[in-house]
Amino acid sequence: MSEAAARIRVDKWLWHARFFKTRSLASKQVSAGHVRLNGTKIHKPAQNVAPGDVLTFPQGNQIRVVRVEALGDRRGPAPEAQALYFDMTEKREDVPRNPKYEGKGRPDKKQRRALDLSRLDKGF
Repeated sequence: MSEAAARIRVDKWLWHARFFKTRSLASKQVSAGHVRLNGTKIHKPAQNVAPGDVLTFPQGNQIRVVRVEALGDRRGPAPEAQALYFDMTEKREDVPRNPKYEGKGRPDKKQRRALDLSRLDKGF
């Protein structure tokens, strides 16, 4: 690779690696200061990244930490995109979103059937 091709814009790389659906979404995250490059907040989407750089950014409800492994030429399929980075994000257990409240609120269909069957058994 030539010296000019050894670096790529951070918003373009995030889009190539399929962390954001569009390049403009990636650009907005960088402009808002939500992306860190090697531990330093960046505010310009034109900031260049190279292999070996570490990016930290929010995605969904988690903070992603990835190391740039390759730059990529295009936004290709997922296996090609996954080869562009090494994921250093800490794995965490799946936590249920909402606790289920037993006996509170409106019963669902299964609970209504059980309730109807219990009423038939008692002779109501």
